Amino acid sequence: MVTSHDPRPDLAPQADLSREEMESLQREIAEAAIFEDSLEVDLEALSSPLEAAAAGAETPIVAGVDQSFLLDSEPERALSAVVAMRGGEVIERVHAVTSLEIPYVPGLLAFREGGPILAALEELSVDPDCYLFDGSGRIHFRQAGIATHVGVVLDAPSVGVAKSLLCGTPRGDLENRQPGVRVPIEANERVDALEGTVLGYAVQTRQYDSPNRSINPLYVSPGHRVSAETAADVAFDLATSYKLPEPIRLADAYADEAKRERGRT
Repeated sequence: MVTSHDPRPDLAPQADLSREEMESLQREIAEAAIFEDSLEVDLEALSSPLEAAAAGAETPIVAGVDQSFLLDSEPERALSAVVAMRGGEVIERVHAVTSLEIPYVPGLLAFREGGPILAALEELSVDPDCYLFDGSGRIHFRQAGIATHVGVVLDAPSVGVAKSLLCGTPRGDLENRQPGVRVPIEANERVDALEGTVLGYAVQTRQYDSPNRSINPLYVSPGHRVSAETAADVAFDLATSYKLPEPIRLADAYADEAKRERGRT
């Protein structure tokens, strides 16, 4: 399904707001977000680009977004890295270095890192069909993690991929699950949503063969214009050889590479 939308630059993260104002803006972001599929391309082509090409379907461009920090700078600065991929190949890498204006506060990550990320995304010459963020989407206290916030601002399909669970309750055991298994994450009393609402999924992308070691799942949730089910599919399909989806893994590596090139640690 594709509907008509518009970017919302008026909802871009602002660092000079009070905490109450930030939380209010996040609720406005969540109200504007679309947690269902509203796409211009078929993201199923991510898992079978050759078949999609043979059928004449367009292979989507997916961008992974990650950040690193220049710890020896004053004021503290972020290095935001973006890696755009199509059909499993990197087609563009960009980054931007910007100042961080507020400290880390759980649940308000977008106000610390959203501006730097938007600055990096402005450097892209390609137009991604979907963005994957190292962070939360709808799995968030106010249903407005960084993937949702930036996705709504840009009016772009986006997915949040987090390594730890910020809030919500898993609908089942997460221990030693096999690859491909996904467990719904439901809203609880800490989330501004009806209790039991499915916010996203714990997605098992990789697992050890040994019963004595276990790989934790990723916590995947829709950011904007993507359903929870499609978000989980995308994250799993793009985790080709490692736990993390390849665009995010490569964005993380590129952020470290760009830091080394700047002579920073």
